Amino acid sequence: MSTATYTVKGMTCGHCVSSVKEEVSGVAGVTGVEVDLASGLLTVDSDGPVDPAKITAAVEEAGYEVANP
Repeated sequence: MSTATYTVKGMTCGHCVSSVKEEVSGVAGVTGVEVDLASGLLTVDSDGPVDPAKITAAVEEAGYEVANP
């Protein structure tokens, strides 16, 4: 089990949170996703290490930006 944390910029509402959760959940190996709208914190649980570039790409696909990829 592995956990990684990212900061997402540009989210302003619950729909934003849902979009990010949906895209990141689709990344291979990801087992859980938590998004905190107030802090912009994205926590990703996975079976093993997941390439941060894949998480960043998923966040960008949802229309947002990772602050420190």
